[in-house]
Amino acid sequence: MPDMRFNHMELTLAKGELTAHREEIRSFYQELLGWEGLDVPILKQTGLLLRTDPETSQFILVTQVDEPLQSPGFDHLGLIYETRAEVDVLLERCKKWQARDDRVRIKEYEDLETGGGTVHAFYVKFLLPIWFDIQCMEWAEGQAPAKSWHYA
Repeated sequence: MPDMRFNHMELTLAKGELTAHREEIRSFYQELLGWEGLDVPILKQTGLLLRTDPETSQFILVTQVDEPLQSPGFDHLGLIYETRAEVDVLLERCKKWQARDDRVRIKEYEDLETGGGTVHAFYVKFLLPIWFDIQCMEWAEGQAPAKSWHYA
């Protein structure tokens, strides 16, 4: 099979929700994850594109529809970081946001020991219909996957 990676995910909000909360969404995900929020014309509306890099190689597109995504459980998108310290810094940022805005939801987890290592993670949700799983993988000796991302 050819190599592939995820490019984007579209998340839909009820009509009027993006209009009402655009700047809050942009600010939160910019401050927390470093995502740049761009207003983009799409499908006869102005969507919010949250991109991870200047090339827009990975992004979340937020739009408004009559029947938006509903996710009452813990449906999530996992975001992997290199170190436990990075995850912990992000958790503290989330807690600071939560102290001033109780719509920020956080679910903290105990470290998950797997056969090959440890997952250190928490979930966060703010004004979007899914949770984001912020995590790092600490691999046991010889257990790291053969393929990994390399950033230039």
